[in-house]
Amino acid sequence: QVQLVESGGGLVQPGGSLRLSCAASAKIFEIGTIGWYRQAPGKQRDMIATSTRMGRTTYADSVKGRFTISRDEIKNTVYLQLNSLKPEDTAVYYCHIPETTVWGQGTQVTVSS
Repeated sequence: QVQLVESGGGLVQPGGSLRLSCAASAKIFEIGTIGWYRQAPGKQRDMIATSTRMGRTTYADSVKGRFTISRDEIKNTVYLQLNSLKPEDTAVYYCHIPETTVWGQGTQVTVSS
């Protein structure tokens, strides 16, 4: 089974930036669509961004213009660039292969002064 491993989370001040990485154990071109999701304490897990093997991307309204998803087919890694971070972006961020049970373990992002 494919495994996904996230990294890059941390503590950042409001307005700051982070880049999250999701490394896959298989070729992401063969995997197809991979997405980033997040879950804040006491809230449901929501889709943030997805990227298809053809390069099509979708974003949640709450992050459009601030977050960017990208893929490196050679490194088999999907990235999420987080800019202009707000306290409400604080959550555990996960990568996931839609329509499967494959999730990463998550990486914590905390936005606080």
